[in-house]
Amino acid sequence: QVQLVESGGGLVQAGGSLRLSCAASGRSFSSYDMGWFRQAPGKEREFVAGIWRRGGMTTYADSVKGRFTISRDNAKNTVYLQMNSLKPEDTAVYYCAANSGIWPERTTRHYDYWGQGTQVTVSS
Repeated sequence: QVQLVESGGGLVQAGGSLRLSCAASGRSFSSYDMGWFRQAPGKEREFVAGIWRRGGMTTYADSVKGRFTISRDNAKNTVYLQMNSLKPEDTAVYYCAANSGIWPERTTRHYDYWGQGTQVTVSS
């Protein structure tokens, strides 16, 4: 089992920045690729960014490429999402997730563990 806890969400004005963190406990963190997803009201959960279990390889949704950066610190069992140049359409609940399968993976059903989510609201 892996337990994931997100933090760092909040209210920010358009153009601002936030840094999300996801702390993991349980089985070896470095055995999992990590992903960030988001879900806006009335919409399906969508992939935002992913990072390979050893770091060094990342992948992003087109909508956030160039604005968001995913990183991880395996010594601290933590994955981060730095979000810059935020837009109102980035408003959503953001979830981190762990995947023990094949890299890269963008579909929710292949992720084994999920956090409870953290709300990000971007005002115009």
